[in-house]
Amino acid sequence: MIEETSEQVALRVVTDQDWPLWRDLRRTAVADAPHAFCSRVEDWDRGEEARWRAMSTGPDSYNLVADVSGRPVGMARGVRLRTGAEPAYELRSVWVAPEARGWGVADLLVAAVEDWALRQGARSLRLLVAPGNAPADALYRRHGYLPTGESGGAAPDGVGRQYAMAKELARGREAPRS
Repeated sequence: MIEETSEQVALRVVTDQDWPLWRDLRRTAVADAPHAFCSRVEDWDRGEEARWRAMSTGPDSYNLVADVSGRPVGMARGVRLRTGAEPAYELRSVWVAPEARGWGVADLLVAAVEDWALRQGARSLRLLVAPGNAPADALYRRHGYLPTGESGGAAPDGVGRQYAMAKELARGREAPRS
């Protein structure tokens, strides 16, 4: 139970039929925090149903929606990248609606993606943070992520770069609570 609300937060895995929900949440998240997602809503308006279905339910992704009273209030995505001998795992697209922030929704989403990655055999989980995104940095540090010194893609200003954080995963650990 989340202390700040009398409602239960429920996490659910996105199914093939949920692609419109995933698309709409992604657009809402980008509109709310374009600096955090390093993109614009227009970047996500292109594409058709097949693209959104593939993104929401691909075999190398784990997409979650957080609901409160049946209303979607958050999202997160785990991705398995097959770039080398061993797959790498990333945490992406963590977002919580402004009205649900402070309820522990992001903590639940991060912990669920970590659990998925562990079930896939991941030893670590990586993510990118936009410069100046102090709330995201604090969330990830609270969960044990540390800066790696690596840079990611360009920040929205075209000058700065996202920075990478990573966490070694261990079985039997408890997720921190905010």
